[in-house]
Amino acid sequence: MSRVLYKEIQRFNQWWIWLIILLLSGFWIWQLVQQIFMGIPFGDNPAPDFVVILLGLFPLGALLLFRFMILETVIDEQGVKYRFKPFQRKPKLIKPEDVKTYEVKKYNPVMEFGGWGVRYGLKGTAYNVKGNMGAQFDLKNGKRFMLGTQNPDALRYALNKLFAKTDRQ
Repeated sequence: MSRVLYKEIQRFNQWWIWLIILLLSGFWIWQLVQQIFMGIPFGDNPAPDFVVILLGLFPLGALLLFRFMILETVIDEQGVKYRFKPFQRKPKLIKPEDVKTYEVKKYNPVMEFGGWGVRYGLKGTAYNVKGNMGAQFDLKNGKRFMLGTQNPDALRYALNKLFAKTDRQ
């Protein structure tokens, strides 16, 4: 097992995401209580009770999804490993020998990649959860990859250490 140079676990813990999910959940609970438990039809053209119950799957699903989504980054002597749980079971690996250049920098997630999460855009692929800092890798195969971080200085230090070690070999 190789020595870990860097490890970061990022979650979607932005207050506005949780506010939206809680508002949607609250609206659904209000609709559920009014129509099913109090017997008062919800709205001018109320949905059948089973539809009201099924509508709750959306806010509850979003709640569970955002609770368990994690971007995990590990740098060790093998390279940069990253995984976006629960969508990836096993980490993906960027080997040092596959990297042409790398840079830890500020970027615009919305303008460059269309937002946060796993994003595919004209500027390459991005894995990010929040913020605007990341490590950009230009790979020897011509692809570009951005990996978001909340700890740019520690990430830069670990990458410099990883690539200095592989340059000597």
